[in-house]
Amino acid sequence: EVQLVESGGGLVQAGGSLRLSCAASGFIFDDYTIGWFRQAPGKEREGVSCISSSDGSTYAADSAKGRFTISSDNAKNTVYLQMNSLKPEDTAVYYCAAGRDPAAIATLFRCSYDYDYWGQGTQVTVSS
Repeated sequence: EVQLVESGGGLVQAGGSLRLSCAASGFIFDDYTIGWFRQAPGKEREGVSCISSSDGSTYAADSAKGRFTISSDNAKNTVYLQMNSLKPEDTAVYYCAAGRDPAAIATLFRCSYDYDYWGQGTQVTVSS
């Protein structure tokens, strides 16, 4: 059974930090790109960052650059999103998704990719 389980969300004050985790199981992790997405109430889902498990390449959206860092522990089949200097506009449900991508092309397309699996999401709330 394929599972993507996000954790690490919560309530934090502006300027604070959170680290989200996405634990994957049920597929060959090294062949997949893992992406982080977020959706705020009334807004469309947007890509935040993604990482290729095959070659470690990454991409971060402009909203994430300089503040968010994506990393992967392939031994643990887990991807992390370290979020620093959080702003109220970062408030959203954050989802991780996995797409089979052994050629590591998703990061070349700004994480726009056909993702096969999605997690249930974790709420991040940043207070001002």
